[in-house]
Formats: sequence, structure tokens, C-alpha cells
Amino acid sequence: MAALWARKRAVVADEALIRSLYEEHGRALLAYATRLTGDRAAAEDVVQETLVRAWRHPDSLVNGKGSVRGWLLTVARNIITDRYRAKAARPAEVAESAAAPAVEGDHADAVVNSMVVLDALERLSPEHRDVLTEIYFRGRSVAEAAQTLGVPPGTVKSRSYYALRAMRQTFGVRQAIPEVAG
Repeated sequence: MAALWARKRAVVADEALIRSLYEEHGRALLAYATRLTGDRAAAEDVVQETLVRAWRHPDSLVNGKGSVRGWLLTVARNIITDRYRAKAARPAEVAESAAAPAVEGDHADAVVNSMVVLDALERLSPEHRDVLTEIYFRGRSVAEAAQTLGVPPGTVKSRSYYALRAMRQTFGVRQAIPEVAG
């Protein structure tokens, strides 16, 4: 039971020590750390870390070697130096810039896709293949494709519908089939 009371008294004494250190040296520590870091938030973190180290090593404060404030300022400077060195040791982060061009994909994918589409076109009937060639490869409207192929526009729409459906089945895609603009 006595050991528990002794430990509790030590904790209360440590808390009182840190509280009194902060009241007496907190402003000077914060001003010093702010001057070294140039950033108030970073300086507050340094002050907190300094006080944590003082709490962990209370014997360093009362060993009679120099002033308490000197010890605290030295610890703060060492913390800032350590953070600066750690930051300098890491590779610099590269931010994306809007001016940087987009990364181009591998052209091999486009070649493979072209080969797959051409193979699927070869499996279609000549009528269906001709309609898709006119509309999608030559960019013609339904009326222009109908005039070129010599068939009515309704036939072009019907053939394009069934041709696209057959190609989707070849690829195994089950999606809604877009309507051909007329």
C-alpha cells in the first residue's frame, strides 16, 4: 500500500514540475522555437515535445549543471535540428502540376483492340460489315450511308442494330445497344 502512495505522490510531483516549468519557461520556449522554425504550430509541437522530455528525465533538470531554461532551450533546439535533418533525408515530394502533360497509354493496347474489332467485323455478314464501315469508320450519317449503299435508311438502321448486337455477342458484352443517329 505504501508503494502505491509513493508512486501516486511521484506522479503528482511530476505533474506539478511540468506545470511550473511551462508557467515559468513556456513563453520563452515558444518564442525561441517559433524563431527557429518560422511556424507557430510547429513551434508549439516542439514546446510540447520538450516538456515531455523534461517529464521523462526530471533528474536532468535538478542535477545542478546549468540553468533549467538553458536545458529546455537546448532540448528544443535539438528537436528542431532532428526534425530538419529527418525532413532533409527524405526524398522531396513531387506535386502534380496542371501544366504537366498526361501520361500516354501504351499503343499496344490500341493495336490489340483494333485487331480484335477487325476480327469481329470479318465474322459479320457483308451487309452488316458494310453498314458499320460506313457509319463508324467513315463517319457517315444514316442517310449518307443509305445513299452510298443504295438501301433505304430504315434498312441501314436495322442492319447497324443487328451488326452491333452480333459484335457484342462476339465480345461477350451485355449492354444496352445505342441507337444510330438518323
